[in-house]
Amino acid sequence: MNEQELSQRLARVGSHVPQDARLADIGSDHAYLPVALMLKNKITFAVAGEVVKGPFQSAEKQVRKSGLTDQIVVRLADGLDAIEETDRINAITIAGMGGTLIRSILEAGKQHGRINGSERLILQPNVGEKTLREWLVENEYTIIEEEILAENKKIYEIIVAEKQEPVSYSDRELFFGPHLLKEKNDVFIQKWQREIAGKERVLAQLEKAEEKPLEKVTEIQTQLAWIKEVLA
Repeated sequence: MNEQELSQRLARVGSHVPQDARLADIGSDHAYLPVALMLKNKITFAVAGEVVKGPFQSAEKQVRKSGLTDQIVVRLADGLDAIEETDRINAITIAGMGGTLIRSILEAGKQHGRINGSERLILQPNVGEKTLREWLVENEYTIIEEEILAENKKIYEIIVAEKQEPVSYSDRELFFGPHLLKEKNDVFIQKWQREIAGKERVLAQLEKAEEKPLEKVTEIQTQLAWIKEVLA
């Protein structure tokens, strides 16, 4: 993967960035995504935010090499602290992290006044999609699009959200993804077939525990029932 040829996962994340957006890519690593989008004239300005010094330096090098130092600013900062008000950001990408971490980044960004709800959020959690959807709902975002894809034997979900008219989702929709649940494509089926075996293993271990955590057991039993019903 490089700035000319993104992984399928990052390319799909980039496809949800609006034309002519002012983008903040958080956890940008080598800045491949903002550089690729700038080279395709998809965005007009970008911030590449990175909290770790090594990847920050790699991103700086990549932006310099691509001749984009006037259009892409690379900042060493924690999460959305990379964004400044004068950046006028209207799209944020956060990809390749756990859903719980993305949720905490968004919450901290809200608390610090780094996001105001006018931005499109394009999120690609590696795990923990449900907790991320719950944060979006709690903060009055609408999930406008979702994607699920397989690459290198891994399955990824992309969640795109904006503040629009409030929408309510059921627990089941937050678990599977409201759009993914409607579509039920082959990758979706594959993911949840895999999940059955994992959840049954966890349930068997919990059942053997001396002090059985009843709440957790009930939660997994409910999820297993949902999965089997959706796959039926």
